[in-house]
Amino acid sequence: AEGSFTVYAHDLALEVLDWVCRKTLPAKTAARIGQGIRLCELRDGDCFRAAGMEGRCFDIGSTKAKQFGFRLTLPGGQTLACLGDEPYNARNRAWVEGADWLLCEAFCLHADRDRFKPYEKHHSTALDAGRLAGELGVRHLLLYHTEDTSLATRRERYAAEAAAEFGGAVCVPDDLERIPL
Repeated sequence: AEGSFTVYAHDLALEVLDWVCRKTLPAKTAARIGQGIRLCELRDGDCFRAAGMEGRCFDIGSTKAKQFGFRLTLPGGQTLACLGDEPYNARNRAWVEGADWLLCEAFCLHADRDRFKPYEKHHSTALDAGRLAGELGVRHLLLYHTEDTSLATRRERYAAEAAAEFGGAVCVPDDLERIPL
């Protein structure tokens, strides 16, 4: 095998990834961990460089499991902030505020919150995400980690709900869709 790559994550995620790789990959591939496959530990607030971009990770303050979000400066100078898999925590305002792109989970529509119970699962709604994007002064909002029972209308309905609270562009991509930034 040729080439190398680096995985950036916090200590607990790297521990799990290392274990899974060593248990499931062919021995020849697993032997490359540490030699060609670099597992690089990040701590809250650490800076990193990946794919030609500068980034900084931040602990999202999850009560379920250790989890980081990040903010990247893209090659053209735009900024992208990702909140991870839980709702925004105000302690991370400095890392998210004013980003050109905000990636935010929106598990369901606000109207469907009684059915899907997002708050019990540490998630938010498209309306919550739109409100947050407006409060944080971001330019574009990308919603992900949505329920999948409404795929035929999800893009339009989620975007409309978020737009009720956010004046910027809202994107609700399908799996594997490429979004030009």
